[in-house]
Amino acid sequence: MGFTAPMPIQVQAIPPGLEGKDVLGSAQTGSGKTVAFVLPILEKILKDRRDAHARGAQPGAPSVKAVILVPTRELAAQVETAVRDIARFSTVKCVLVIGGTSYHNQVQALKQGAEIVVATPGRLLDHYRSHTIHFKDVKVAVLDEADRMLDMGFMPDIRRIMQSLPRERQTLMFSATIPPEVARVVGEFMRDPVRISIDRPQSTAAGVSQLLYPVPMDQKYDLLLEILSNVQLTSGVIFTRTKSRADRVARFLQGKGIPVAILHSNRTQAQRTQAMEGFRGQKHQLLVATDIAARGIDVRHISHVINFDVPQHPEDYVHRIGRTGRAFTVGDAITLMTLDEQKFVTAIESFIGQTIPRAALPDFAYKSPPVLVAYKPAAAHHFRLRRSIARSSGHRFRR
Repeated sequence: MGFTAPMPIQVQAIPPGLEGKDVLGSAQTGSGKTVAFVLPILEKILKDRRDAHARGAQPGAPSVKAVILVPTRELAAQVETAVRDIARFSTVKCVLVIGGTSYHNQVQALKQGAEIVVATPGRLLDHYRSHTIHFKDVKVAVLDEADRMLDMGFMPDIRRIMQSLPRERQTLMFSATIPPEVARVVGEFMRDPVRISIDRPQSTAAGVSQLLYPVPMDQKYDLLLEILSNVQLTSGVIFTRTKSRADRVARFLQGKGIPVAILHSNRTQAQRTQAMEGFRGQKHQLLVATDIAARGIDVRHISHVINFDVPQHPEDYVHRIGRTGRAFTVGDAITLMTLDEQKFVTAIESFIGQTIPRAALPDFAYKSPPVLVAYKPAAAHHFRLRRSIARSSGHRFRR
């Protein structure tokens, strides 16, 4: 698979995983988390097989031993591919259970026996309620990209699934960030987990070079086109805040003769699969996507990430730009910012603990000169903000 040495998250997470301990792992996106939980699962399944054989037990149809929950279909397909690659020279079976694909085919695959199930929460619950899957033999549960699953509103489904699993199980939770919501999940579903943190949660990937281009909204499309013609792009992802904007950006670029793939939740599963396969196979140099793709793309040849819209949540910025600079390589992250989006940039810079350098294209016909210094709120604004926070939290404010 191209690995010559384990990555830091793998070095720290695999040993306690092999010992059967619960593990809470936090590491930057693209740092090898999937291998860190798949290897202990495979080792456990194969060891149980050997032990059963040594006891003289007769082999029966494989039953589900591990459930891996992920937030998006794309990420689920990616994890399932990794499981198959790692388990290639064993007879361990893995089934992918996601929406947008044939339910009947999934039922048939489960009937034939599967020891590992990679699933999105909603579709897995559908199978559980229909009794087409059983959890009585599950030994390991994995929550991958836990913070994203909570952001997407999966908490009720996750709670139902986790409560349906055997109490005596190992739980592995991996997440790029550990916000308070994830911490509460840890207390509810995990037993004294080994905590591993490779980078501070707010950090951006070390190999990513960041630039921010201030621009009026009505010139964003033209500036995007100009940037694309000026950078040495191998392949890139253009992120938008909404599905409709993704469609408009894609139509604009296609109208300029630039072929692009499109990825968002209003696309059919067949269209989403085709877009990812075309992008991964470099049939399309550009992918226009919403945040559904921010954590679901593991494509090593991405040289550029372009934020057409500044994300509203700082964590999403970290995950978006983490699509490039994968596995400690290098890449470029470019963000287009209108005046209205300045507040989002300020929040991002506070979150990551650094100022993103401002830039301008020298030959671009700006309608107004771009401001190339970071905005800093006045002291009076800080005073009002702190007082407002103190009042809302019930604490007395002191100068």
